[in-house]
Amino acid sequence: MRLSIIINHYKSRELLRLCLKSVLENVGGDFEVIVRDAEAGDETAEMMREDFPAVLYLPEERNVGFAKLVNGGILASKGTYLLNINADIVIPKRGLVEKLIACLESYPEAGMVGPKLLNMNDTLQRSAFRFYRPLTLLYRRTILGKTPWGARDLERFVMQDVNFENKEKPIPVDWIMGSAMLSSRKAVESVGLLDDGYFMYMEDVDWCRRFWEAGYKVMYHPGVAFIHYHMQASRGRRGLLDILTNKYTRIHAQSALRYFRKYGLTVPGYGV
Repeated sequence: MRLSIIINHYKSRELLRLCLKSVLENVGGDFEVIVRDAEAGDETAEMMREDFPAVLYLPEERNVGFAKLVNGGILASKGTYLLNINADIVIPKRGLVEKLIACLESYPEAGMVGPKLLNMNDTLQRSAFRFYRPLTLLYRRTILGKTPWGARDLERFVMQDVNFENKEKPIPVDWIMGSAMLSSRKAVESVGLLDDGYFMYMEDVDWCRRFWEAGYKVMYHPGVAFIHYHMQASRGRRGLLDILTNKYTRIHAQSALRYFRKYGLTVPGYGV
């Protein structure tokens, strides 16, 4: 089988329906679809049975976290290429996934590629980044991001110096958002599965870093655009106070601590 599409879902049944319809309508060739469902509900299970009987549905009784969802889908898959997407992704037209596969086939040194992500109003959603520095997370969540040094680091982080909207060819980047990433099975078998010690956040950063360290490039394809109905659950408004009041902010901070304990404070630069 050429392609496995693994969809990760958590309590967004109607978005999952949109995602599945877009996949089945706009992906061609030999492929399978696997849905990994965290804290699965009866209504979603009924929808899958009645409306998408050909899709392999793998529910979990509890929320096991993003990495375990993805890993379970990979282990159940058969494809030469693995497209991991969240249930809030829509593939808007035919031929896009094929372009991502063509990228990996055209660049043998590449092990992973991600598409450009668009908001619902067709504006660019940043999804390719340079690696975090230890203070980057603090700059993103506090007024320190408004300082000259904080602003410079955030511009570096989001690759503000690269005009993605005017580019069509794939380019190497440090890491891509886990909402949509295509990898080759060969590369995944070499690199290993996601680190499921992360419950949520930073596991995509970690995985991309391991791809680079294993000798595989991580690519971003600005000529391929998916729509992402993205809701930033961890995005608070009160800086460090959000660590006390927003559980997703706390999870993000915990994941960042795990990441820097694992890799230290050195920040490599592999992409552009």
